[in-house]
Amino acid sequence: MFTVENYIDSIKIHLEKQSGLVEDQLQKIFSYPFSKDIEVLDFTAFIEPTRFELSVIMFSMDKEANEVFNEGNDSTVFAGSEDVLQEVEYHQMNDSQLEVFFEFHEQNEEKLIPQEQSVFAQWFRLCWEKAGGASLNLPSYFTIHDSDDSLDLKNNCWMDAEEKWS
Repeated sequence: MFTVENYIDSIKIHLEKQSGLVEDQLQKIFSYPFSKDIEVLDFTAFIEPTRFELSVIMFSMDKEANEVFNEGNDSTVFAGSEDVLQEVEYHQMNDSQLEVFFEFHEQNEEKLIPQEQSVFAQWFRLCWEKAGGASLNLPSYFTIHDSDDSLDLKNNCWMDAEEKWS
């Protein structure tokens, strides 16, 4: 009933529907006058697999992996976090199929999880690129929350998540 290819294709179709919204939000973010204390932009995806929901938040960080906040000292610059995408559905499933789907997912997780992560990351990278992300003067990364890897958005290569702080 379920196939890896059909499931991944479904994710791609659902994400594509959100591309314009994400690109618009990224263009807005890219126009911010970033605080000089910000050294890294970390775009983190939060995935809720039981509800097939995805959200993305941009965190402004320093090289010690600390979030940089604007302590109210300078209202002319931005520091902090910003929603890029709020809880959107990346796959649809009838409630009556959920149990069978989750069994399928568990049986195929070694194939599915890396493909899911790649689809999320490459979709986001394309949105980032279309929104003008390459013109940013800040290193920018895409990470799936609780993952050990990050996608360097400027160089389109995966790296250990800890490397972005060095």
